[in-house]
Amino acid sequence: QVQLVESGGGLVQAGGSLRLSCAASGRTFSSSFRGWFRQAPGKEREFVAAINWSGGSTYYADSVKERFTISRDNAKNMVYLQMNSLKPEDTALYYCAAKDNGNYYSIPTRYDYWGQGTQVTVSS
Repeated sequence: QVQLVESGGGLVQAGGSLRLSCAASGRTFSSSFRGWFRQAPGKEREFVAAINWSGGSTYYADSVKERFTISRDNAKNMVYLQMNSLKPEDTALYYCAAKDNGNYYSIPTRYDYWGQGTQVTVSS
């Protein structure tokens, strides 16, 4: 089992920045691939970014490329999502997720573990 807890969400004006954090505990080594997803009201959960164990491979949705950066600190069992140049359409509940490999990294149903989410609201 892996437990994930997100933090760092909040209310920010358009153009601002936030850094989300995801703290992991439990059998973190066996489910080392991490992803960030988001879900806005009335919409499906969508892929945002993902990172492998070493941090050497990162993946982004087209809508966030050049604005968001995913990173991790394995010594602290933490994964981060730095979000810059935020837009109102980035408003959503952001989730951290874990799986054991990078296959199908953009598909939510392929992830085994999920956090409770942290709300990000971007005002115009």
